[in-house]
Amino acid sequence: MTRLRNRVPGTGWRVAPSVVFASLGAFALLVAGVALSRPDAIAVSMPLALWAVAAVGRRTPADVVAEVRAADGWEQGWLLDDVRARSAADMVEVSLIQGERTRAKAFVPGTGRIRTRSRVLHSGPLRTVEVAARAVDSDGGMLAPPIEAVSTVRTVQPPRRALARLPLAPRLTGLHGAHEGARPGQGGDFRDIHPFAPGDELRRVDWKATARAARRPGDLLVRRTNTLSDASVVIAMDTADELGAVVATWGTGDLERSGVTSLDHARSAARSIAAAAVAHSDRVAFHTLAHGGRSVRSGGGSRHLARVIADISASGREGDDARFRRTPPVPQGSMIYVLSTFFDGAAAEIALKWRAAGHRVVAVDTLPALDVGKLSREREFALRVLLAERDDMLHGLRTSGVETLRWARDPAAELAALSRTPPANVGSVRRQAAGAAR
Repeated sequence: MTRLRNRVPGTGWRVAPSVVFASLGAFALLVAGVALSRPDAIAVSMPLALWAVAAVGRRTPADVVAEVRAADGWEQGWLLDDVRARSAADMVEVSLIQGERTRAKAFVPGTGRIRTRSRVLHSGPLRTVEVAARAVDSDGGMLAPPIEAVSTVRTVQPPRRALARLPLAPRLTGLHGAHEGARPGQGGDFRDIHPFAPGDELRRVDWKATARAARRPGDLLVRRTNTLSDASVVIAMDTADELGAVVATWGTGDLERSGVTSLDHARSAARSIAAAAVAHSDRVAFHTLAHGGRSVRSGGGSRHLARVIADISASGREGDDARFRRTPPVPQGSMIYVLSTFFDGAAAEIALKWRAAGHRVVAVDTLPALDVGKLSREREFALRVLLAERDDMLHGLRTSGVETLRWARDPAAELAALSRTPPANVGSVRRQAAGAAR
């Protein structure tokens, strides 16, 4: 709930134009009635004069309290808010701004309520309503100064796609999970038969193998299995750009006509990957690549997933036009997903650094399917050049060992295919990075 209050209660009243016109009219009628000896004109001027004097003489407190809170009801595709206004004056004038084009003004009683509906077009932070109000008294004759307008922001969770399988890092470092590890332990598949050593459990003794292969009396052989490990998943989202499917709206900030945007795809991809990782008992961390952006440390479980989804839903465009983004720290041997449109080289450079450090990196292209209608020949040519440069950047990532996928296509099938493909050799990636540095 957001509460707006006038800072100077009881003061600041100003006379409305209607009182000025009533005073002038009463004075004109009075002069005309006296000059023309018309008592009817004088009688007509008296109510106007009395109303103007009564309006100016009232001293009602000018305090206004406006409250904006989420409504209890729910409608498919809409967000509902209740705007409540309270004042000791006769009425309150409320100005509402919704979206980019919807503007409305309403007059409510001293204790009135207005319900607003905002269409949900995108996920993430959404400014549902902007409210400004002022007190109106004496039948509109006295006006109080408006309180400062405040925007109410609601977060809309992105849609989730079902991902059956996710690729794994080449080396698992966790001690608990659902993936087959490389160390001896419990819960995994058969590893080997090993002589009994201090720390081994007696219930692990394989009596058949002992009777068959023991070299000396008293030797015991134990059956060892692999341990089950958990993977470390890091989701890095580039929030510098928000490009819609309609190319004609790029650079205008018009999200009502832009169609699905790149950040819509990025938030959906981040939530889907995080949910799939937690479902496989893996640890998840979330970072935005903007300076001072959101960051959630690595963790697991349903409560941690709720925190990650809350930060993903609240992530909007940061407006960072700098070439270099921040590089958040990641755990050793992580599986990293870099979500970006890859129109500039910042996100690609970060992905290459992580790949050269030994992590398995997947570059998730969040650019939606483009609608090139209503473009001039010049802008269409510029778009082709821009897309060609982006394709070259993605090809360079693939040749350097960074795997790529397009979220607008079929991410579940592509991620399942990547889970069956071993990662590229890290040594070759480091040699390529060293050669590029020279």
